[in-house]
Amino acid sequence: MPIRAILWDVDDTLFDYRTADRAGMSHHLRAEGLAGGFPSAGQALDRWREVTALHWERFSAGETDWQGQRRDRVRSFTGHASLSDADADGWFDRYLVHYEAAWSLFPDALPVLDALAGEYRHAVLTNASIQVQDRKLRTLGVYDRFEAVLCGPELGVAKPFAEAFHRGCEALGLPPGEVLYVGDEPDIDARGAAEAGLTGVWLDRAGAGGRPELIRITGLDQLPALLRGDTRFGASSTFG
Repeated sequence: MPIRAILWDVDDTLFDYRTADRAGMSHHLRAEGLAGGFPSAGQALDRWREVTALHWERFSAGETDWQGQRRDRVRSFTGHASLSDADADGWFDRYLVHYEAAWSLFPDALPVLDALAGEYRHAVLTNASIQVQDRKLRTLGVYDRFEAVLCGPELGVAKPFAEAFHRGCEALGLPPGEVLYVGDEPDIDARGAAEAGLTGVWLDRAGAGGRPELIRITGLDQLPALLRGDTRFGASSTFG
């Protein structure tokens, strides 16, 4: 079956989350007077990424809710395990001001959306909450490019579970075999999509390589040629 639609991941696929997160946290640390609590700014930022990954994994496993993972990230990062919910929320909200000021799309995001706009239908499937992604996509000016924006917390199921991908296909009214999913995580995105019957594409911006079983691209500018070259993806990826 030919590919008729693309389901998109957002963070670190269309939106440069990593850069915005580091820039936002760097400004936040200075504003909060916390930078001196770490040997270097780089180590502080690395610690923030570490606790984010830890508590995001707990959230994905259903061990905590969306707000809970935010609060736990603050408590782990600051070392104040007894911090109240209100104080943790306030700390995170102040961080968000700096983080949102650094929001931007990757340079290849708009060109590929423009290039594929007339040939394929588009929707978003993300594990972040609708409150976050709705605001983000609207602020970045791309919300109206998608027929649907589906978010794990509201769906009640998250990638890489097959049901999450199937819900995306249902929103488009298409069978999985006619839908491609592109995202930056090899397992959560590309492998999860493939196991759910979609065509999964791993956006390997860092050029890590490996994973020969996955269809891999290193930039979104490669996606149109990949789609138009063989919309069924019967041939081996030339980007492997």
